[in-house]
Amino acid sequence: MTTTALGLRLPRRWTARHGGRLVVRLALYAIVAAIFLVPLWSMVATAFSAADPKNGEVFLVPHGLSLGHLTTAWQLGMGRGLLNSLIVVTVGLTLQVTVSAFAAYALARKRFRGASLVLLALLATMMMPEEVISIPLYLLIGRMRLLNTYPGLILPIVGWALPIYVLTGFMRQIPLELEEAARVDGAGDLRIFFRLILPLSLPALGTCAVFGFLMIWDQYLLPLLVVQTPGMNTLTLVVTGLAASQEQGEGVRLAAAVVLMVPSILIYLGLQRLFERGLLSGSLKG
Repeated sequence: MTTTALGLRLPRRWTARHGGRLVVRLALYAIVAAIFLVPLWSMVATAFSAADPKNGEVFLVPHGLSLGHLTTAWQLGMGRGLLNSLIVVTVGLTLQVTVSAFAAYALARKRFRGASLVLLALLATMMMPEEVISIPLYLLIGRMRLLNTYPGLILPIVGWALPIYVLTGFMRQIPLELEEAARVDGAGDLRIFFRLILPLSLPALGTCAVFGFLMIWDQYLLPLLVVQTPGMNTLTLVVTGLAASQEQGEGVRLAAAVVLMVPSILIYLGLQRLFERGLLSGSLKG
């Protein structure tokens, strides 16, 4: 290796072959970046453009900057839909992670008959499409008189098998010696759970929080079954309603889609470290 005046380390035999490989690699990087970034950029450019594009048309360069499309979408129910979605995802995700953590602790650290069958039954619920249980779920929510209410939107998403499975696999990897030492010091189950198991399970909790947020935030079928008035529409219903409308242009539709996309990006960036640690620690392997 040789060092240039700029401090760059280059191979001693820097030939045209090395330069060709670098060019090909950079070209592949540029193609992959364009595939993912160009659609996002065109969405943002069209949403905040002062001009109103035709149906099916998007802008790669905004024709002036304006919040007119965003304002129009807000007046068409996007503001109320955003508030409803934030309420549902905040309460629902909190309950989902809490219930999953307690259930995983029981499955991973307690020995009782039928534990493997319980975990198998939970995993079986992940194999069924939402459409299969949509009619029984609608009838059950109707009998409980929870249609067009926040509890009707929240309770069905509290129990989800994926975070239970992830946390169970992660908690099983925690050494039993730590729990035994805590019991020798007089700690009970709740103290061990909150002071020992949960702090060590933060990477897995971060992974579950990201997946849970995306699942709840992108829910479409459940709000479609439960909601009966426009005031209870979630943001996904508002966006799909605007997408199906023939009266609104692409700018208004894409402005609502941008608002729907931003919280997911922010949640991932905020929990990125815990999410990556959870994946690298093998929490998805069970």
